[in-house]
Amino acid sequence: MQIGVDAMGGDFAPVGVVKGALEARGLLGDDDKIVLIGDEPTIREHLAEADGWDKFIRIEHTSEVIGMDESPVEALRQKPDSSIAKMASLAAKGRLDAMISAGNTGACVAAAQMRLRRLQGVHRPGIAIVMPTYAGPVVMCDVGANVNCRPQHLYQYGLMSVEYAQCICGIDEPRVALLSIGEEDAKGNQLVKETRELFRNDPEIKFVGNVEGREMFHGACDVVVTEGFVGNVALKLMEGLAEGLFKSTYLELTRSNPDLAGQFEKAITTIKDKYDFNEYGGAPLLGVNGICIICHGASKPRGITKAIGVTLNFTKTHINDRITECLARREPGGDNL
Repeated sequence: MQIGVDAMGGDFAPVGVVKGALEARGLLGDDDKIVLIGDEPTIREHLAEADGWDKFIRIEHTSEVIGMDESPVEALRQKPDSSIAKMASLAAKGRLDAMISAGNTGACVAAAQMRLRRLQGVHRPGIAIVMPTYAGPVVMCDVGANVNCRPQHLYQYGLMSVEYAQCICGIDEPRVALLSIGEEDAKGNQLVKETRELFRNDPEIKFVGNVEGREMFHGACDVVVTEGFVGNVALKLMEGLAEGLFKSTYLELTRSNPDLAGQFEKAITTIKDKYDFNEYGGAPLLGVNGICIICHGASKPRGITKAIGVTLNFTKTHINDRITECLARREPGGDNL
């Protein structure tokens, strides 16, 4: 398997990305190779002290980089030799089996849709994340790929996320819920209400209705469906809240009882690591005709290593085939809807 990694994308690129790729060596099989895409002299500089890197890493040179603040589509047009654009192009030509990036999310999503295209029957791809909760993992989709959704898009996010939850999280019958401002049917905007009817009319889906944000962490569901704007805001809010709570808890323990803080330090660190986005590596762009893993912009080497692991697992579970079959059962002419 040829795994493309955007060496220039993310807050800690390229050094953090290169280090993460090196640390992924133990995850690779004999036929697997990591393809670092970016400025070759810079990449080689960070590989210089690693022994035997050329046995499992190769480099594809690019001369341009898309910044995190650039307009995705315009940047792709103006910078055809950027790491994201070239990575998608190589994947479309069959020279890469997967693409991973911690760079500009919008550009990565746009490049994947333009080059890899969509799976048969998929209207809009969506980014799916796995949220750790006390009651178990919860898959949320979409968290940023599509902010202008129709009910059919959200319905498909639910279908694709069910397949993902079964394959990756090992949940036999995922319970699906719609993120809304209340559990009652009367709550929510028109998009939520119309999407709810699509789920209710599907006997194969274990739909549990609306769910409020707080209930996602109390075991109310296994899959949460929302549109990209709300999903991204919710994701960033959860990240900030979790980090703030851990810091505040440890600070308060240190102030009130330093000895007690020392006793709890290991437990707090363990829980904090569980909620660290680096632990989950990256989120797949479900619905594209290929494998596209989108990492957090602040991904550290561990996050990149984990993303490579996610990619390998994604391939083994044949999720794209399952999604295609799932949609074909419901929408034989789905692309025309």
